Formats: sequence, C-alpha cells, structure tokens
Amino acid sequence: MIDRSVPRRVLPAPESAGRETVPAALPVRPRTGRLLVLATVFVCAACGLVYELELLALGSYLVGDSVTQASVVLSVMVFAMGVGSLLAKRLRHRPAFGFGAIEAGLALLGGLSAMALYATFAWLGESRPALVAFSFAIGVLIGAEIPLLMVLIQRIRRQDAGGAVADLFAADYVGALVGGLAFPFLLLPLLGQLTGAMVTGTVNAVVGGALVLWLFRRDLSRRARWVLIAANATVLAVLASATVLADDFERVARRAVYGAEVRVAVRTGVQELVLTGPPTGSPRSLDLYLDGRLRVSGYDEYRYHEALVHPAMTGPHARVLVLGGGDGLAAREVLRYPDVASVTVVEIDPGVVGLARTDPMLSALNAGAYEDTRLGVVTQDAFRWLRGPAAHDRFDVILCDLPDPGITPSTKLYSQEFYGLAARALRPGGRMAVHAGPMATRPRAYWTVESTLRAAGLRTSPYSAGGRLSGHAAGPDRTPLGPSDAPPRDWGFVLASREEAPRLRVDHDTPGLRSLSTGSLLDSARDAERTRVRGLPPSTLPHPRYS
Repeated sequence: MIDRSVPRRVLPAPESAGRETVPAALPVRPRTGRLLVLATVFVCAACGLVYELELLALGSYLVGDSVTQASVVLSVMVFAMGVGSLLAKRLRHRPAFGFGAIEAGLALLGGLSAMALYATFAWLGESRPALVAFSFAIGVLIGAEIPLLMVLIQRIRRQDAGGAVADLFAADYVGALVGGLAFPFLLLPLLGQLTGAMVTGTVNAVVGGALVLWLFRRDLSRRARWVLIAANATVLAVLASATVLADDFERVARRAVYGAEVRVAVRTGVQELVLTGPPTGSPRSLDLYLDGRLRVSGYDEYRYHEALVHPAMTGPHARVLVLGGGDGLAAREVLRYPDVASVTVVEIDPGVVGLARTDPMLSALNAGAYEDTRLGVVTQDAFRWLRGPAAHDRFDVILCDLPDPGITPSTKLYSQEFYGLAARALRPGGRMAVHAGPMATRPRAYWTVESTLRAAGLRTSPYSAGGRLSGHAAGPDRTPLGPSDAPPRDWGFVLASREEAPRLRVDHDTPGLRSLSTGSLLDSARDAERTRVRGLPPSTLPHPRYS
C-alpha cells in the first residue's frame, strides 16, 4: 500500500523495467493475470490502510492527544515505507517468493497489532514504544509491496514503466478508499478493534498467498512453495486462534487495567464506558472511566461538582444549561435548588445518559436526577448545538462539565469561538462556570482557558477545588488506592460573566453542601493567582494552544 497522507514521490522503475524480462508461465491468459495482480494490489492497499487507521485509533485511545499520535504514526510509517522500498531491491530476482513472504508477515503483524498494543497498555502501562515499533515494521512491509508488484506485473506482459506505475497506483488508491471507509463504518462498529484487525490480517494473508501460490506458482521452487504454504498456514492458524480468544483476552486485559470489579464495559459510537465497583452497596465505591480515563470516583466526586456548580448559582438561576455532564452529577447539584425552573443537559454520548438513567449505582449517585421533570436532555455535540438549535436561547447559568482541554477531541470546546457562542447564550447577569483542567500540574493549559474566556469578552474569577481525597482514587497504573495514600486532587475552574468579574461565594443556606464554603473559595482564588502564567494567547479553532 502506498501512503496517501503526503505528496507522492516518483518511484524509480524497477530493474526489470529496463531490461528484457522473461514472461511468466501463468495458468491463465496474460490479460486475466494482469487483472488478478491489480485486484491483489486493491485488496492489499485496503488492508494496509486499515492497519494504519487501527494504529491511529488505538494510539489516540490508549495514549491520548490524537494529533500527536497521528503525527508519530504517519511520519514513522512514511519513513519506514521508504526503507521497505530500498530493502525490496534485494528481492527483485525472487519477486514471487518475496511478495508472498512479505504479505504473510504483514498479515501477522497487522492482524495482531491491536491486541499487542492493548496488552502493553494493560500489563506494562505504556504503549508508545509498541506503537512506534508496529508503525515502523508495518511501514517497512507496506513499502516493499509496490516494487515487487511492479516486477511481477512486468513478468506478465512487458509495459512501459509509466503505464505500469499508473495502473498500480490507481488500484492502490481505490483500495485505500475502500479500506478507509470500511474501517469506521463496517469493521469498527461490527467487529471492534481487536477482531477487525485480525479479520483484515486474514484477508491479507489469503489474497497475498493465493496470488503467488497459484498465479505465480511456476516461479517458485518446490522448497519455496512449501515454505510459503507453511508460513501462510501458520499465520492463518494464529489469527484464527487469536480471534476465538479475543473476548477472553479483552476481559482479562480489562481487569488488568480497571481491577477485578468491572461491572459494565460497553463501547458506544463515541467512546468506551467502563463502570467498576460492586453492583450493590454504597455508590461511593463506584468509578466511571471514559476511554480509559477516570472521569468519576464515587468517593470524592462531590468536591468537583460542588465546586463547579454552586459558585455559579449565587445569582439568577431559573434556567440552567449543563454542557457535558451526562452522568447527571452536575445536574444533581443544580436540582437541589427548588427555584430552578429547568435544566438542559447537552451530552454528545447517549450511552452515558442511558447508563446514568439505568445503572442502579450511578443513578443512586446522581440522586435520580433524570427522574426530575425539570431536567431535559439533548444528545448532540455542544458546539454544534450552541451554534444551531440554541442560537436564540438564553440561560441564567451555564456549566461546562467537559473533559480536560488537553484531550484533543474536546479542544474545540475550550476555544474562543466556543466561549463566544456560550457567552451569547447567557442572559444579562448570567454566570458561566468552566472546568479548566488541573491548575497545579498543568498551569499553562489552565491559564490558557482563562485567557481564552477573556478573549471571548468575559470577565473571569479563577479558583480551584483542592483538598485530599476522602476515599480512593486511581493510581498511575489505574489500580485502587486506599484512603491513606490518596493523592491530592487538582481541579481548576473559572467563573465568568459578561458584565463584571463575578464574586466568588456560596450561599450559607445552600442545601446539601459537604465541602465548599466562601472561605475555601477565596483561599483557592489566592492560591490560583500564585500559579498565574501571564501573556498566554487564547486558543482558537485554527490555532489550538493546548497540548
């Protein structure tokens, strides 16, 4: 497969194009043989692009920061393809055997890449080295395909190099189109990442092996033929066994990542949702993970949600908008106020909302927020909703309960354009509270959020929700920590308004408060100022500033 992400360099014609080539003895007519070679190019290109997209998807999911992972995977693969093209020169005199061996190796590596990456993440806690290694190895094998196919197609019928390259590239690019569309719309939703990669590897091995073992069988010695048969049989057996064991492997790996008490594990159209903890008992033992990242810990989530919600509720709060927060926990805090008339939750993932409605432990943790008639749900991207259906709607309070700004898919929800749309949706005197990520450990990202809010025309008051965890959290290896060794939490927030910098306070008669007071807010604001990074430009859609 040829890389489609960068301008194409003209490949030098193989040596066979510049000298007399002995025609291959084929079991079919030359025209039919040529079509079979081009069909093989088509299938191999589709498989190669699926491997590439699989690495990109897993790199973003397991490591995070999809822009960085895409850059690493693509650049390493492009470089490796050049290396593979050079190495293929050593196989020019045995093109059929070389191509068959390469396809068997590519099928094995590509088919098992997803499982291997997930295994390194689950048991070693780090998948970057494996990601780079697989990107390089698969790129080398993909890069060696075209030079050998060029020799093989010239063995069928002599043709000028330009025409042969045009035919090969055309089949390659069309195959890449099919592979690129099959991955998100067919393989991923129907088979998942692990099984989808192994099925792709199986197709790759069958097609590549069939081309050389049947069409070019007379170009192979008896020993070479049996070596390729044994290699392809081994690859197919390994891939079949891995496919059968994929579900068991995934369960074991998931327990290694999240612990033994995994109750719910489901992949929606947006992300992977995992709930851990016992099925009954106190909801404080519940943990919710989104794409492998701890989003909610039942032991301490109230500190986060109280700090997000209540400082914004000291003014008018009849109509409240929650952007994100499909778990219902921010809505739980809002609905404590009897004079709230309506709460609108805009959540992109209906799976999160469904889990918050139906899971007994999570619905107990959110105090049955979705049963309250004042609450309405919109399952849509928050940016798109503010720009479209909500363009003329107005709210007293807006709460941005979103993932950290450094997670690339959420970067646009921390942009100047997004905050401009949110500010437009505020009523006069309204307030907006924004989760701005860790303040102490990532001060540049936090203060970039604050700078971006100011660039959108809002006045800001930074603060945080500090303190130590009152229960357990997830350690670096995502195993539970006990109360005694729990690290301090680092949640940073910004309270904003269009008119003037809002005053940080909470009403003394606020129902159900457990950890928040006006004094703690003012202390956190003073601590925040000591971490301020000045002169940071705002983050925009064309120039995101978070990393």
